[in-house]
Amino acid sequence: MALQLRTFSNIAGGTTLFKALGHPAVAPRARRLVETLSKSGRIAVYDPDAVVAEFAQLYDLGSWQITGSYVQQADQFGKKKILGLLAEPITDLPLSNADVLFIAAFDADPHLVAIRQLVAPGMLIVTLDDLRIADGMLSRTDHYLDPLNFASNFAFFRDCDGHHTRLGTVNYWMGYGADHVSLWLCLLDESGIELAQWLEPLVDSVSTIVIDSQMVRERFGLPGFTGSLFMHAIGARAHDVVKYALDLYGDSDEVLSCTHDANAWPAEKYAGLPAPREGERVLLWVQNSHPTPIPAGAIELRAMGSEHPVSFDEVIPPFGTSAIDVGKLLPRLRWPAQIEIEAGNHFVRPRYEVVRSDGVRWIAHANVERTDLSPDPAIGKLGPAFGKGFILPAPVLPVSDYRTILLPTPMATEQQELAVQVTVYDALGQVCARRPLGRIARADSRVVEIDSLMTDCREALGTGYGHFELAYDLSDGGEADGWLHALFRYEKRDGSHGADTSFGAHMYNLPVVFRNEPQSYTGPAPGLSTRLLLRLGFGGRETFCHLIYPASGSWLDYSSTRLMLFDSVGKTVAERTVRIPISGSLLWRYEEMFDAGERSAARDGYLIVRDSTCRLFGFHGLASQSGAFSFDHMFGY
Repeated sequence: MALQLRTFSNIAGGTTLFKALGHPAVAPRARRLVETLSKSGRIAVYDPDAVVAEFAQLYDLGSWQITGSYVQQADQFGKKKILGLLAEPITDLPLSNADVLFIAAFDADPHLVAIRQLVAPGMLIVTLDDLRIADGMLSRTDHYLDPLNFASNFAFFRDCDGHHTRLGTVNYWMGYGADHVSLWLCLLDESGIELAQWLEPLVDSVSTIVIDSQMVRERFGLPGFTGSLFMHAIGARAHDVVKYALDLYGDSDEVLSCTHDANAWPAEKYAGLPAPREGERVLLWVQNSHPTPIPAGAIELRAMGSEHPVSFDEVIPPFGTSAIDVGKLLPRLRWPAQIEIEAGNHFVRPRYEVVRSDGVRWIAHANVERTDLSPDPAIGKLGPAFGKGFILPAPVLPVSDYRTILLPTPMATEQQELAVQVTVYDALGQVCARRPLGRIARADSRVVEIDSLMTDCREALGTGYGHFELAYDLSDGGEADGWLHALFRYEKRDGSHGADTSFGAHMYNLPVVFRNEPQSYTGPAPGLSTRLLLRLGFGGRETFCHLIYPASGSWLDYSSTRLMLFDSVGKTVAERTVRIPISGSLLWRYEEMFDAGERSAARDGYLIVRDSTCRLFGFHGLASQSGAFSFDHMFGY
């Protein structure tokens, strides 16, 4: 029951066709087209671009009276099946005796010109161009399926029962030469019903973008809702994904959590979903990303390494949102066990929410589980030029106030074990603990309390914080594929609050290149630069940031990092320069880094972490006066 859609390739990147066919503005028109053709008689289908199969995945064509399917390519004649019929050469179209010719192509005019002499007089001609969104919503009108025409994403969006969401980002497209960017927004409830649709013009600068659920609810007079906010950037340049930070906050000061963009491409599988502790619930939030229902049983959960999946036996309507209670499907599974998700390309990267018995909750996301990746023997033979190779850095928050917990997570279907070690560094970049974790079997979930590594180095961590790095350790054998992931959990020592975040390993700050590593946001490897967005706190919540200078090998002794403060329209307010030692980190608070006058001038603004000398890895958080906090990794552009 998986959707046979091309969504993302780790070689070619994201695709656009499914977005063009399943866009919320297109879906009503597509359904009308399907219904109209079902009443229009015999249909000949011409599929020159191999598109119609994906169209049929999203819309039910079972009522069509198809008399023939036609193609251009000779190697498909009589061999390829299209909508159940063997493909015929398009030159046989006059033999079809069809009333309608359906050309399954966007920008279809060249195809039509080439076969005009084959079309019978009076034959109705319909193409996918009948489904085009208005030219005013396109960034490029000359090529409809250009990725920039569908710079879009979904966000989990909730405003009910004292819980609210706040999406924050910036108009980063302006920094790449865009002009007059706007956002087309569509709010969908849990049943997939459209609650509101509006156009949000943006300031012609790298300005702040904030969409708050309370404001949306008040603007449109809406009841409480939990669902999806679909965002489509018009006039985009360089980036075809809407990246954002998402804060979840409440009427109570103790409700606070955060996550970030959803990855704009649905995937076959996800992993890194934690099982609940005793007395906890873990809710997997599924946002159907398409205009077709997710059938009962199409979504499956299984304990990592298990051969026995359990199905979610409810239908999720088109564009609908549903909370799957993990504990009800897998009642015997407990933390630190972890779960794989069979998603079947039905939804973008899902959120999960940990809900404790005392009402404390925090949100995070699962990650894409690779189905196309095998162990790579070359990783173990890279040699000294690549130093530590792939490393996965994460903060150790101040040990006096926080527990830091590490859970390595298999994130590719062929990973049968993880041969890894963890190293703890203080803020100055000095190693203060190292522990080999051995070869962790796929079905095992080995949690590491960073406290347990601190016995001999608590004094060495004199700054009170630092970071750790998870890396491959092949000294006793094992395999590596470069897709090393882990979940990081942070909890207040008084038990009052927690946060999850997760990420994957990369190579950092090396002059040499392996495959596409070290990666860059805007150019080819080695990508030795940093541009991270830090959204600022709101409603009295304090902003903090943890920057790590990871290095796979020898690089500059210190970073040269600029903290650039901007107001809401992108005007520079102030700047600070900080130096982070190699393999070190810096934990800082906005209210301490910038004075009251600067913070006042930057009201509703943002901050950019910029470094052209090295690539940093950053984490952002908010802290409320009650002690609640949120924490997640930052995004760059």
